[in-house]
Amino acid sequence: MMNGQDPSIYNQNSQGWVFFVKAAFVLSLVAMGVATVFLPVTVWIKGYLAMGSLMMVTTSIMLSKTMRDEFEAKKLLNRINEARTEQFLKDVDRAA
Repeated sequence: MMNGQDPSIYNQNSQGWVFFVKAAFVLSLVAMGVATVFLPVTVWIKGYLAMGSLMMVTTSIMLSKTMRDEFEAKKLLNRINEARTEQFLKDVDRAA
């Protein structure tokens, strides 16, 4: 902890950034949907593009969540190691 404060408050995104990310996501989905619907090709090709687009969205979400989970796990592991190191140094100081 940094001076008794919760370090997680330093990692929060602003409301403006969160809104921008959500709006960009929705806009990209709508744009791809409109483009797929009005594309002058057969229904089979439109279906293929729609399924591919949905798969890209779901795999992107899964990838970002997995990467975030790995980051959080490493951060927790680093905190644990840091606490152990501090405890070890305190024990060495007491013994000296």
